[in-house]
Amino acid sequence: MDFNTTDEQTMLRDTVSRYLADTYSFDARQKTVHGGKGWNPDVWKAFAEELGILGAPFSEAHGGLGGGAIENMIVMEEIGRALVIEPYLSTVVIGGGFLKAAGGGNADAVIPQIIGGQVLIAFAYAEPQARYNWGDLRTTARKDGSGYVINGHKAVVRDASFATHYIVTTRTAGGQRDRDGVSVFIVPADTAGITRRDYPTVDGGTASEVYFENVRVDADQLLGDADAGLPLVEQVIDEATAAICAEACGVTRVLHATTLDYAKQRKQFGKPIGDFQVIQHRLVDMFMEVEQAVSITLMATLKLDTAERAAAVSAAKSKVGKACKFVGQNAVQIHGGIGISNELAVGHYFKRSTMIEGQFGSVDHHLGRYERLTIG
Repeated sequence: MDFNTTDEQTMLRDTVSRYLADTYSFDARQKTVHGGKGWNPDVWKAFAEELGILGAPFSEAHGGLGGGAIENMIVMEEIGRALVIEPYLSTVVIGGGFLKAAGGGNADAVIPQIIGGQVLIAFAYAEPQARYNWGDLRTTARKDGSGYVINGHKAVVRDASFATHYIVTTRTAGGQRDRDGVSVFIVPADTAGITRRDYPTVDGGTASEVYFENVRVDADQLLGDADAGLPLVEQVIDEATAAICAEACGVTRVLHATTLDYAKQRKQFGKPIGDFQVIQHRLVDMFMEVEQAVSITLMATLKLDTAERAAAVSAAKSKVGKACKFVGQNAVQIHGGIGISNELAVGHYFKRSTMIEGQFGSVDHHLGRYERLTIG
């Protein structure tokens, strides 16, 4: 395997890093968080028009840069470094992932609008009873003439409050937990019958409970084949899981660097606490966790288009989840009480790392999945 990035990929990283360093300060982020919208449209416009990064993983035929999973990994790591709350994950990685895999008219129509910044997507997949079983669905799509009627409730739909479209997983046939009978639709957010209850998340984002009551959709809003959508859902969630592992690498890099800097400045007993061996050992352990997370994330990303995808992603998520917990908790511990205050950035990085631990599957879930896939 070639672990070196191309000149274009290096340029992409440098471009995103410089823009975020210049314009996306912690104070600017907090202003957006407290503004109530859940995102900054000006930042999203800059992503689309100034930087062009919304097209990074899309083909040139759709107006993109011709990249793929590695480009998403690069952007997501920089998003983690700056603690960006704008919906790159839900719109580009997840929404774009479904559209690229499904192809057809929806891809041709919607992907250029994602690249241009006009379409924002929220992924409505989670249900209160399902936990990490993506095929456990009470939301139904009943065939009605040439289309379908959707009824159900989706929980903790991130970015739904400002999305223009939802990607919705539904049960169109079979029992509640059957692998067969799952279908995926792309639904405009303003479709009649959709209601929401919005709320903030602990990591500065927004989420919603989304309710579908007799929501009528056309058959051409299907992504992929009817009744056979679960493999597509699993594929895209694996891609999204690899992407948040990359985000976690950015988050934990900052947690370690910030804590190291603090240990050099904070004095106790007449000298910096970083001079004490126990703190030095802790910082080295944090550094090792970060570097191992970076390596296994790259491995998982490189295997997304292979038969080893699922096992590689679960291996990465279980390792990265442990790193998030270890690095985040030790960053707070070394900082002391100020480490969890709203005024200091490290507490907000800790909150995001904690959320990443459980997003798309906990450490225990992915360890169990890895065991099933590799041992049987």
